[in-house]
Amino acid sequence: MKTLIENARSGKITPLIKTVAKKENISQKILAKLIAEGKVVIPANSGRDILTPCGIGKSLQVKINANLGTSPDKSNLKDEIKKLKTAIQFGADTVMDLSVGGDIKKVQKYLLKHSSIPLGTVPIYEATIHATKKYGSFLKMTRDDILDVLTSQAKNGVDFFTIHSGVTKKTLQSLKQSPRLMGIVSRGGAITASWITKNKKENPLFEYFDDVIQIAKKYDITLSLGDGLRPGAISDATDKSQIEELKLLGFLAKKALRAGVQVMIEGPGHVPINQIQKNIELQKRYCNEAPFYVLGPLVTDSGMGYDHITAAIGSSIAAYHGADFICFVTPAEHVKLPDLEDIKLGVIASRIAAHSADLAKGNKTAWAKDTAISKARKKRNWIKQIEMSLDPHKIKQERAASKPKTTDVCTMCGEFCSMKLMDSLKI
Repeated sequence: MKTLIENARSGKITPLIKTVAKKENISQKILAKLIAEGKVVIPANSGRDILTPCGIGKSLQVKINANLGTSPDKSNLKDEIKKLKTAIQFGADTVMDLSVGGDIKKVQKYLLKHSSIPLGTVPIYEATIHATKKYGSFLKMTRDDILDVLTSQAKNGVDFFTIHSGVTKKTLQSLKQSPRLMGIVSRGGAITASWITKNKKENPLFEYFDDVIQIAKKYDITLSLGDGLRPGAISDATDKSQIEELKLLGFLAKKALRAGVQVMIEGPGHVPINQIQKNIELQKRYCNEAPFYVLGPLVTDSGMGYDHITAAIGSSIAAYHGADFICFVTPAEHVKLPDLEDIKLGVIASRIAAHSADLAKGNKTAWAKDTAISKARKKRNWIKQIEMSLDPHKIKQERAASKPKTTDVCTMCGEFCSMKLMDSLKI
């Protein structure tokens, strides 16, 4: 069976392409061309039917991802299902299961069963937990242990994998030559670096990348090449290690694309505002305009407890300059495992960031939405405004808790509502 890229290259317009083209208000032929060129991906395992697929990349609306998953300290399947439903309710386009605690296989299967949107994983997490149980240490993990997990998750229906193939002997040497304040903050990156250093061997996900490609191709899984050396502090942003890894990811992306496998690139974590544009430009240059999946970026290290805001600032700027896919950040970042409210706030902050970037880039769908809500606001049509809001329940609660004397205005201005005054002037 052909992959989505192979079908696009042969001129075949698949149902998936038709669905996404209609959703994005873009020509089916143009979308197929962008997919064939590796500039757009549609994460969708060939063995799973996704009710709400999404396209990620050039000329499309900016998409957002929400992270779910258990930890060694907290593992509750029911909680993860609730988080999944909350993420979907408030507008996540995809979700990722980052579980590292409890019965990982069971959590993954349940999330796949209940998810109407694409679901991704970081397979090295499951491989690490499995090796720890099997050998007493993940440092004894083998190539086969890792590839077996990829195959198992592919069969389960996972739509995209984060693969840390860019953490290698060479890129780690670059890190040693130019030490960082925060070192490696990526969990997958730190696991991989520890394995390489202890075993004095090359990263299996790099050395056997062709095997990774073949697994992905068999199930038409999208590879998300992880930034294991992303900066975790503002002072480490855009350093030699980050750029060396990015160049390597660009090389690996070309290999995957040639084989007919969809691929996107993950980008930096902590980046000051004045370096964001440069980061996007470097990625697009080194990775041949492959879709860019940004983890934030967080524009300050000082937003603890409010990092959904620091990330929204960075991701809106990044998306305006060409980032295609935003990984949400919640208020719990750097503090704890997110709860339901954290998931909600993280998704909403990212939606605002993505929508703001779409507006700035002139996306017609984004402009139509803002025009519609502005017209409802001018007419003081509260039913329509609430319906179109990011969180209708919250707006209803706020209105009920602060009732105006006149129902068509709010308690901020009351009878001095500017729009109501202008109505009387008929201007």
